[in-house]
Amino acid sequence: MRLIVTGGAGFIGSAVCRHFVAAGHQVLNVDKLTYAANLDSLRSIANRPNYRFEHHDICDKQAMSALFAEFRPNAVMHLAAESHVDRSIDAPSVFIETNVAGTVNLLEVALDYWTGVGRPSDFRFHHVSTDEVYGDLPLDGGKFTESTPYNPSSPYSASKAASDFMVTSWYRTYGLPVVISNCSNNYGPFQNPEKLIPHMIVKALAGQHLPVYGTGSNVRDWLHVDDHVAALERVLTAGQVAERYNVGGCNEWKNIDVVRLICRLLDERRPRSDGRSYADQIAFVNDRPGHDLRYAIDAQKVADELGWSPSYDFESGLAQTVEWYLSNEWWWSGNG
Repeated sequence: MRLIVTGGAGFIGSAVCRHFVAAGHQVLNVDKLTYAANLDSLRSIANRPNYRFEHHDICDKQAMSALFAEFRPNAVMHLAAESHVDRSIDAPSVFIETNVAGTVNLLEVALDYWTGVGRPSDFRFHHVSTDEVYGDLPLDGGKFTESTPYNPSSPYSASKAASDFMVTSWYRTYGLPVVISNCSNNYGPFQNPEKLIPHMIVKALAGQHLPVYGTGSNVRDWLHVDDHVAALERVLTAGQVAERYNVGGCNEWKNIDVVRLICRLLDERRPRSDGRSYADQIAFVNDRPGHDLRYAIDAQKVADELGWSPSYDFESGLAQTVEWYLSNEWWWSGNG
């Protein structure tokens, strides 16, 4: 496979690049290198002959067209996106520019390329999206399915919903062979410390307050990034054109319980010098505007059609993740 990965220096994108390079595929990583990108996440493959990095913005149509023409991919995995809800509340236009306009630009380039090389039937444009496009669920039940109506709550999720619609329209209007996956919250090594789990780990180690929105009762379905990458490979290589696949970890946890588990794991692995628990650093703060109550994925379709299911349970996956952050301060401290 000759695979273009957009946003390949980000958390999920770098895991995708490491996986497909290790499997022997030719991978071209295209990344703008915003604050959330980190090329150190790709050190293990940086010098592999089947890996290549290009520093470009997906909104740069001329650059993207040149890369498609020269690399001649037979697959695209589109992960480049602004993805932090808090930042989208403060600066929504940035999310519209990257997530909507950038996706449209990439679709135009991909369509021109696909048409120009004879519309090969094995070409795929895989758009990686989020379960946040569905809005939220009541705390007492229900799960998102592929037929759940879109009801985004934040500028971030609205921008991702718009990009999803653009992708499906390129199939309906132009015939571009696309596939979409919508995932639940990811966690694991190499995640930017602005996200909940690494944010709490880093702040705990620094002796700072651990800010929890509201009462911490919001529920998320946690998916280990390695499980997600395995699902993405199945969707890309075996998924049906124009279909959507929900990918979830089957691990629903309240935010406050996630933070308390992180504290317990840190208590065991790196006890505080004063003998107290890291849980004493928890501080409840004003809730985020439009904060979704609960996310939960029904991943039956990807299991039945593509044979995928998550391999990590959350407690062991989180323990592995905490251990990674303790052992790799060079990566997250900026001193590497």
